[in-house]
Amino acid sequence: MRWGRRRGADDGRPRVTVYSRPGCHLCEQAEEVVAAVCAEVGERYEVVMIDDDPRLAERFTDEVPVTFVDGRQHDFWRVDPQRLRAALA
Repeated sequence: MRWGRRRGADDGRPRVTVYSRPGCHLCEQAEEVVAAVCAEVGERYEVVMIDDDPRLAERFTDEVPVTFVDGRQHDFWRVDPQRLRAALA
């Protein structure tokens, strides 16, 4: 699991979670967008590798990357930076 940085006080869990897998080019692109937007708005994010958990691997299979904001599914495959900013506002 990788964590992004947060500006300001640390208030607990990250608001954004990216479910990913190694070698996935869409995952790499999504992680870059999430990292940039979270840095811009001062939020934290985490990256969870689904292959480390059989339940997650079964649940998301070929939908990765899957992005959650505040525990709710936000996007899969591609992350739109404007839509993510709006969700974090």
